Amino acid sequence: MVDVKWSDVGGCEEVVGQVLRQVVYPLEYVRHHPDQLDPLLMPPKGVLLYGPPGCGKTILAKAMATEVRANFLNLDIAMVKNKWVGETEKHGSAIFSLARKLQPCIIFLDEVDSFLCTRDTRDNAADSALKAIFLQHWDGLLTEAETRVLVLAATNRLEAIDPAILRRLPLKFEIPKPGVDERRQILDIHLREVPLAPDVDLDDLAQLTEGMSGSDLQEICRSASVSRLVEYMEKGDMSGQLRPLNMNDLLGALATIGRRSSSSIRKNLYL
Repeated sequence: MVDVKWSDVGGCEEVVGQVLRQVVYPLEYVRHHPDQLDPLLMPPKGVLLYGPPGCGKTILAKAMATEVRANFLNLDIAMVKNKWVGETEKHGSAIFSLARKLQPCIIFLDEVDSFLCTRDTRDNAADSALKAIFLQHWDGLLTEAETRVLVLAATNRLEAIDPAILRRLPLKFEIPKPGVDERRQILDIHLREVPLAPDVDLDDLAQLTEGMSGSDLQEICRSASVSRLVEYMEKGDMSGQLRPLNMNDLLGALATIGRRSSSSIRKNLYL
């Protein structure tokens, strides 16, 4: 089990509402009424979260697992693939077998496009076998109405996913970059346990971080907090307390992180 709640997810209120209605409520209903397996009220077997990197897809997946009180299998594809003949298929089958034993269970496939991309003749034997195993077991989930196993996938490249996989992910939620109100909410979440100086204006900071992702905002908060730690350590006096975080700390971190982000964007444009 993971311990991430809806209150830890910032900037995704609309998506959270849709997930509650389409995924959480059906799962909760099945939990409390296992004898009433109405096919139209059953939760989906596949959900896809897509959008730019760093905008909350992974934390949303963990919050979903917590709120429905489900076990969470974060699939590391490197642990599934194997150079020996037949081992990749065996490991892939074991994942779904374990999920059934742990149900209710969420199988989380991060960067799903990296291993379930569009099939072609250039695929090696292990990749083809892995895709075939996933499709086979996924079809089993779809035909077993009573099974409470959800495959939750996340990607930055929707167009790269195999159409057969997309068909098995009927619910798709786009998670875009946060707007100004969402950025303010994310900053509040990351700084809620940090003492702030009176000059800190998170409304101004939210305006200044136009175009940044949730992970960029998290790094700004972390970098700003570290700057006051560096100041504290360089004084050589360990008896006092860290001073409150001030606006200069945050603006300094913004300048640094902003340069990195701009450099990354320019680099990608020329690739």
